[in-house]
Amino acid sequence: MPKLNLKRPIIFFDLETTGTDNAKDRIVELALVKIAPDGKREKYVKRINPGIPIPPEVTLIHGISDEDVKNCQTFKQIAHSLYDWMRGCDLGGYNSSKFDLPLLAEEFLRAGINVDFTERHMIDVQQIFFKMEARTLSAAYQFYCHKDLENAHSAEADINATIDVLEAQLDRYTEIGHDVPTLHQFTHTEEYVDFARRIVMKDGQPVFNFGKYKGRKVEDVFTSEPQYYDWMMQADFALHTKQKISEILNRMKLKKTGFKS
Repeated sequence: MPKLNLKRPIIFFDLETTGTDNAKDRIVELALVKIAPDGKREKYVKRINPGIPIPPEVTLIHGISDEDVKNCQTFKQIAHSLYDWMRGCDLGGYNSSKFDLPLLAEEFLRAGINVDFTERHMIDVQQIFFKMEARTLSAAYQFYCHKDLENAHSAEADINATIDVLEAQLDRYTEIGHDVPTLHQFTHTEEYVDFARRIVMKDGQPVFNFGKYKGRKVEDVFTSEPQYYDWMMQADFALHTKQKISEILNRMKLKKTGFKS
Protein backbone atom coordinates (compact mmCIF):
# COMPACT_ATOMS: atom_id res chain seq x y z
CA MET A 1 0.00 0.00 0.00
CA PRO A 2 1.43 3.43 -0.92
CA LYS A 3 2.57 5.44 2.09
CA LEU A 4 3.03 9.14 2.63
CA ASN A 5 6.39 10.20 1.22
CA LEU A 6 8.00 12.39 3.89
CA LYS A 7 11.09 14.56 3.64
CA ARG A 8 10.57 15.91 7.16
CA PRO A 9 8.18 15.05 10.02
CA ILE A 10 4.48 15.85 9.75
CA ILE A 11 2.08 16.41 12.63
CA PHE A 12 -1.58 15.50 12.27
CA PHE A 13 -3.70 17.24 14.88
CA ASP A 14 -7.24 17.74 16.10
CA LEU A 15 -8.75 20.16 18.62
CA GLU A 16 -11.82 20.13 20.83
CA THR A 17 -12.83 23.67 21.74
CA THR A 18 -15.31 25.91 23.53
CA GLY A 19 -16.93 26.85 20.21
CA THR A 20 -16.31 27.65 16.56
CA ASP A 21 -15.12 31.29 16.65
CA ASN A 22 -11.39 31.29 15.90
CA ALA A 23 -10.90 34.73 17.42
CA LYS A 24 -12.79 34.16 20.68
CA ASP A 25 -13.00 30.46 21.50
CA ARG A 26 -10.38 28.35 23.25
CA ILE A 27 -8.94 24.84 23.14
CA VAL A 28 -10.12 22.31 25.74
CA GLU A 29 -8.37 19.25 24.32
CA LEU A 30 -5.73 18.67 21.70
CA ALA A 31 -4.27 15.55 20.16
CA LEU A 32 -1.22 15.55 17.91
CA VAL A 33 0.49 12.63 16.18
CA LYS A 34 3.97 13.26 14.78
CA ILE A 35 5.05 10.92 11.97
CA ALA A 36 8.76 10.84 11.12
CA PRO A 37 10.10 10.06 7.63
CA ASP A 38 11.01 6.55 8.89
CA GLY A 39 7.37 5.98 9.97
CA LYS A 40 7.97 6.32 13.72
CA ARG A 41 5.05 7.94 15.55
CA GLU A 42 4.94 10.11 18.65
CA LYS A 43 1.78 11.48 20.22
CA TYR A 44 0.91 14.48 22.35
CA VAL A 45 -2.56 14.38 23.92
CA LYS A 46 -3.65 16.85 26.57
CA ARG A 47 -6.73 18.51 28.03
CA ILE A 48 -6.53 22.25 28.55
CA ASN A 49 -8.21 24.65 30.95
CA PRO A 50 -9.58 27.23 28.50
CA GLY A 51 -10.02 29.95 31.11
CA ILE A 52 -13.60 30.52 29.95
CA PRO A 53 -16.78 28.48 30.49
CA ILE A 54 -17.49 25.58 28.14
CA PRO A 55 -21.08 26.02 26.92
CA PRO A 56 -23.34 23.08 27.88
CA GLU A 57 -24.35 22.56 24.25
CA VAL A 58 -20.68 22.17 23.32
CA THR A 59 -20.08 19.72 26.16
CA LEU A 60 -22.87 17.59 24.67
CA ILE A 61 -20.79 17.30 21.49
CA HIS A 62 -17.33 16.43 22.81
CA GLY A 63 -18.19 15.36 26.36
CA ILE A 64 -15.73 17.71 28.09
CA SER A 65 -17.11 19.89 30.90
CA ASP A 66 -15.73 22.70 33.05
CA GLU A 67 -15.29 20.17 35.86
CA ASP A 68 -13.15 17.94 33.62
CA VAL A 69 -10.59 20.68 32.90
CA LYS A 70 -10.64 22.82 36.06
CA ASN A 71 -7.31 21.40 37.29
CA CYS A 72 -5.66 21.22 33.86
CA GLN A 73 -2.91 23.50 32.62
CA THR A 74 -3.77 26.53 30.50
CA PHE A 75 -2.56 26.74 26.92
CA LYS A 76 -0.12 29.49 27.91
CA GLN A 77 1.53 27.10 30.38
CA ILE A 78 2.24 24.49 27.68
CA ALA A 79 2.69 26.80 24.69
CA HIS A 80 6.49 26.99 24.56
CA SER A 81 7.11 23.27 25.05
CA LEU A 82 4.39 22.41 22.51
CA TYR A 83 5.78 24.84 19.95
CA ASP A 84 9.25 23.35 20.38
CA TRP A 85 7.77 19.86 19.87
CA MET A 86 6.11 21.05 16.64
CA ARG A 87 9.17 22.88 15.30
CA GLY A 88 10.27 21.93 11.78
CA CYS A 89 7.19 19.82 11.02
CA ASP A 90 4.58 20.03 8.30
CA LEU A 91 0.94 19.78 9.40
CA GLY A 92 -2.15 17.77 8.60
CA GLY A 93 -5.71 17.21 9.77
CA TYR A 94 -9.36 16.95 8.83
CA ASN A 95 -10.86 20.39 8.05
CA SER A 96 -7.84 21.77 9.89
CA SER A 97 -6.90 24.53 7.47
CA LYS A 98 -10.15 26.41 8.07
CA PHE A 99 -10.72 25.75 11.77
CA ASP A 100 -8.09 23.91 13.84
CA LEU A 101 -5.03 25.64 12.40
CA PRO A 102 -6.38 29.22 12.73
CA LEU A 103 -7.51 28.56 16.31
CA LEU A 104 -4.20 26.94 17.25
CA ALA A 105 -2.33 29.93 15.81
CA GLU A 106 -4.51 32.30 17.85
CA GLU A 107 -3.72 30.40 21.05
CA PHE A 108 0.02 30.63 20.36
CA LEU A 109 -0.24 34.34 19.59
CA ARG A 110 -2.18 34.95 22.81
CA ALA A 111 0.64 33.17 24.64
CA GLY A 112 3.17 35.55 23.11
CA ILE A 113 4.62 33.13 20.54
CA ASN A 114 4.84 34.74 17.11
CA VAL A 115 3.83 31.78 14.95
CA ASP A 116 3.26 31.77 11.22
CA PHE A 117 2.15 28.34 10.07
CA THR A 118 1.59 29.64 6.51
CA GLU A 119 5.24 28.82 5.84
CA ARG A 120 4.59 25.12 6.40
CA HIS A 121 2.88 22.61 4.14
CA MET A 122 -0.59 21.60 5.32
CA ILE A 123 -2.54 18.53 4.19
CA ASP A 124 -6.28 18.84 4.72
CA VAL A 125 -7.60 15.29 4.45
CA GLN A 126 -11.17 16.61 4.26
CA GLN A 127 -10.39 18.38 1.00
CA ILE A 128 -9.12 15.16 -0.59
CA PHE A 129 -12.32 13.46 0.54
CA PHE A 130 -14.60 16.30 -0.61
CA LYS A 131 -12.94 16.53 -4.00
CA MET A 132 -13.09 12.79 -4.55
CA GLU A 133 -16.20 11.64 -2.66
CA ALA A 134 -17.73 14.41 -0.46
CA ARG A 135 -18.69 13.10 3.03
CA THR A 136 -18.06 13.67 6.78
CA LEU A 137 -15.16 12.21 8.80
CA SER A 138 -17.30 9.35 10.13
CA ALA A 139 -18.52 8.56 6.63
CA ALA A 140 -14.98 8.91 5.29
CA TYR A 141 -13.76 6.41 7.86
CA GLN A 142 -16.53 4.00 6.90
CA PHE A 143 -15.97 4.55 3.16
CA TYR A 144 -12.19 4.20 3.12
CA CYS A 145 -11.46 2.00 6.13
CA HIS A 146 -14.68 -0.06 6.16
CA LYS A 147 -15.11 0.46 9.91
CA ASP A 148 -17.35 2.53 12.16
CA LEU A 149 -15.66 5.45 13.90
CA GLU A 150 -15.94 4.89 17.64
CA ASN A 151 -15.57 7.74 20.14
CA ALA A 152 -16.18 10.40 17.49
CA HIS A 153 -15.46 13.94 18.77
CA SER A 154 -12.68 12.65 20.96
CA ALA A 155 -9.65 14.54 19.66
CA GLU A 156 -7.38 11.48 19.77
CA ALA A 157 -9.91 9.17 18.10
CA ASP A 158 -10.64 11.75 15.39
CA ILE A 159 -7.01 12.43 14.50
CA ASN A 160 -6.07 8.73 14.42
CA ALA A 161 -9.06 8.16 12.12
CA THR A 162 -7.84 11.06 9.95
CA ILE A 163 -4.44 9.42 9.51
CA ASP A 164 -6.09 6.09 8.67
CA VAL A 165 -8.30 7.82 6.09
CA LEU A 166 -5.33 9.56 4.47
CA GLU A 167 -3.41 6.29 4.16
CA ALA A 168 -6.45 4.68 2.53
CA GLN A 169 -6.79 7.69 0.19
CA LEU A 170 -3.16 7.35 -0.88
CA ASP A 171 -3.87 3.74 -1.75
CA ARG A 172 -7.04 4.56 -3.69
CA TYR A 173 -6.00 7.77 -5.48
CA THR A 174 -2.49 7.16 -6.78
CA GLU A 175 -2.85 10.14 -9.14
CA ILE A 176 -2.88 12.74 -6.33
CA GLY A 177 0.73 12.00 -5.29
CA HIS A 178 2.22 10.88 -2.01
CA ASP A 179 4.58 13.67 -0.98
CA VAL A 180 3.60 16.52 1.33
CA PRO A 181 4.13 19.50 -1.05
CA THR A 182 1.98 17.86 -3.75
CA LEU A 183 -0.81 17.04 -1.29
CA HIS A 184 -0.59 20.55 0.15
CA GLN A 185 -1.13 21.94 -3.36
CA PHE A 186 -4.00 19.53 -4.03
CA THR A 187 -5.86 20.38 -0.82
CA HIS A 188 -5.38 24.17 -0.98
CA THR A 189 -7.18 25.65 -3.96
CA GLU A 190 -7.49 29.12 -2.40
CA GLU A 191 -4.37 31.16 -1.74
CA TYR A 192 -4.96 33.13 1.43
CA VAL A 193 -2.83 35.48 3.50
CA ASP A 194 -4.38 35.07 6.95
CA PHE A 195 -6.08 32.01 8.40
CA ALA A 196 -9.40 33.82 8.77
CA ARG A 197 -9.26 34.49 5.00
CA ARG A 198 -9.96 38.18 5.44
CA ILE A 199 -7.16 38.71 2.92
CA VAL A 200 -6.50 36.49 -0.11
CA MET A 201 -4.05 36.59 -2.98
CA LYS A 202 -5.18 37.73 -6.42
CA ASP A 203 -2.74 38.15 -9.31
CA GLY A 204 0.11 37.99 -6.84
CA GLN A 205 -1.23 40.79 -4.64
CA PRO A 206 -3.02 40.65 -1.25
CA VAL A 207 -6.62 41.86 -1.57
CA PHE A 208 -9.42 42.24 0.95
CA ASN A 209 -11.92 39.39 1.02
CA PHE A 210 -14.62 41.11 3.10
CA GLY A 211 -16.50 44.34 3.64
CA LYS A 212 -16.70 47.48 1.55
CA TYR A 213 -13.21 47.02 0.10
CA LYS A 214 -13.65 43.40 -0.94
CA GLY A 215 -11.60 42.73 -4.06
CA ARG A 216 -9.39 45.81 -3.62
CA LYS A 217 -5.65 45.61 -3.03
CA VAL A 218 -4.72 46.03 0.62
CA GLU A 219 -1.87 48.40 -0.25
CA ASP A 220 -4.20 50.64 -2.29
CA VAL A 221 -6.68 50.88 0.58
CA PHE A 222 -4.00 51.57 3.20
CA THR A 223 -2.53 54.27 0.90
CA SER A 224 -5.81 56.07 0.25
CA GLU A 225 -7.31 55.47 3.72
CA PRO A 226 -4.54 54.85 6.29
CA GLN A 227 -7.13 55.00 9.08
CA TYR A 228 -8.56 51.70 7.81
CA TYR A 229 -5.47 49.93 9.14
CA ASP A 230 -5.98 51.58 12.55
CA TRP A 231 -9.62 50.53 12.56
CA MET A 232 -8.73 46.91 11.80
CA MET A 233 -6.11 46.82 14.55
CA GLN A 234 -8.65 48.09 17.10
CA ALA A 235 -11.56 45.95 15.87
CA ASP A 236 -12.33 42.35 16.82
CA PHE A 237 -10.26 40.66 14.11
CA ALA A 238 -8.15 37.56 14.73
CA LEU A 239 -4.60 38.21 15.94
CA HIS A 240 -3.20 36.45 12.89
CA THR A 241 -5.11 38.84 10.60
CA LYS A 242 -3.66 41.80 12.50
CA GLN A 243 -0.20 40.27 12.26
CA LYS A 244 -0.51 39.97 8.48
CA ILE A 245 -1.84 43.49 7.84
CA SER A 246 1.00 44.84 9.99
CA GLU A 247 3.49 42.96 7.81
CA ILE A 248 1.90 44.45 4.69
CA LEU A 249 2.02 47.97 6.15
CA ASN A 250 5.66 47.55 7.17
CA ARG A 251 6.57 46.42 3.65
CA MET A 252 4.82 49.51 2.28
CA LYS A 253 6.86 51.76 4.59
CA LEU A 254 10.10 50.07 3.55
CA LYS A 255 9.28 50.49 -0.14
CA LYS A 256 8.46 54.16 0.44
CA THR A 257 11.84 54.79 2.03
CA GLY A 258 13.59 52.90 -0.76
CA PHE A 259 14.88 50.16 1.51
CA LYS A 260 15.65 46.86 -0.21
CA SER A 261 16.19 43.64 1.69
